Amino acid sequence: MTLFSYKATRKDGTPTSGTIEAGSHEAAVQALAHQGLHPLTVKATAGKGGGNISFGNFGKKVKSNDLVIFTRQLATMVSAGVPLARGLELLQHDPESAYFREVLASVTKDVESGIPMGEAFAKYPNVFSDVYVNMVKAGEEGGILDQIMKRLAVQIESDASMKKQVRSAMAYPVVIGCITVAAFFGIMFVLMPKLASIFKQLAGPDYQLPIYTRVLLNTADYSRRYVFIYMPLIITGIYFLRRYMKTPKGKYQWHGLLLRMPIVKPIVTKLAIARFARTFSSLMGAGVNVLDALAVTGGAVGNKVIEKELAEAAEAVKAGKPLSSQLAQSKHFPRIIPEMLQVGEETGQIDQVLVKVADFYEEEVKTTMDGLASIIEPIMIVVLGAGVGIIAASVMGPLAQLTTHINASS
Repeated sequence: MTLFSYKATRKDGTPTSGTIEAGSHEAAVQALAHQGLHPLTVKATAGKGGGNISFGNFGKKVKSNDLVIFTRQLATMVSAGVPLARGLELLQHDPESAYFREVLASVTKDVESGIPMGEAFAKYPNVFSDVYVNMVKAGEEGGILDQIMKRLAVQIESDASMKKQVRSAMAYPVVIGCITVAAFFGIMFVLMPKLASIFKQLAGPDYQLPIYTRVLLNTADYSRRYVFIYMPLIITGIYFLRRYMKTPKGKYQWHGLLLRMPIVKPIVTKLAIARFARTFSSLMGAGVNVLDALAVTGGAVGNKVIEKELAEAAEAVKAGKPLSSQLAQSKHFPRIIPEMLQVGEETGQIDQVLVKVADFYEEEVKTTMDGLASIIEPIMIVVLGAGVGIIAASVMGPLAQLTTHINASS
């Protein structure tokens, strides 16, 4: 993250200046626009990071648990009538993360100087997301900051819980996959050369090994001989693929591919819908207008294809069409979403209706991940067993034949 200094004007025309952290000049301008500011000049400072924060990029992460605790404590203080600046000052020493303490110290100084807390949070997008910032701004404008902070704490906990479920379900196949790759290279680079030498010594150069053994030995030979060619190519390919996937076009294509993969599609879709319902309901409950709520929610769903659909729906809503009718035409939102939205639009309780939807789909994600994990485990065991069986047959078969051949010769 780079620190940018800026001069801008607020909506009422009053000038303001300060610093903001962002990944690029364009991101800084966009972040200022999200704060309701009109940038006049935005320049990168000589150093990196946020103000007096002297840490490098390493460690500039804040755990969701730290953010939840801070949010709940601040909500309690606001409810008790403690001034914001005083509450932030009391809380800035509590987090275990040194970086988070530095961020809160900077935010406290901004609030003490008269900058709204939402704008102060927006300077640190790697800590406070767009959803967080916009909800805080809505709470400040509506005078319901304590309620908003409580909603935010619940939402962060829900997001963290879903991420934990996904990581837990993927832990087993990832570990087994790593062990399989390590075993493959161990067998090809260490075991097979020794076996090839033993076969030649026992049987002589004219003995014809079984086809499956020859295939395994040739594969090991080529793997060792050309490792300095294919390994750099693989590493380079992965590097450039990852870079391409970080571009807007590459990310969009990757997310579109995920929505077409049979096993992955239901998980990605349910995760996106749960995030949409939870985030959109929180923003609507905070008093954010529909268009702004859709803009923020689109960036929170985690899928560029669905984000594009929400942007198109926002344009239709801007033209006077109901959101429910637009999502009914979606390729990825199930029928229940527009139907529940329609009920919410008719009753004026969109936030409460979507909370129910979010709870349902978060439970669906958990059930799907548990089911997927239970399927992956036996499949991985079968695959590993088959691999071990092939290697054992390739080794033991020729050894048995050679023993018989040697005994017959003697």
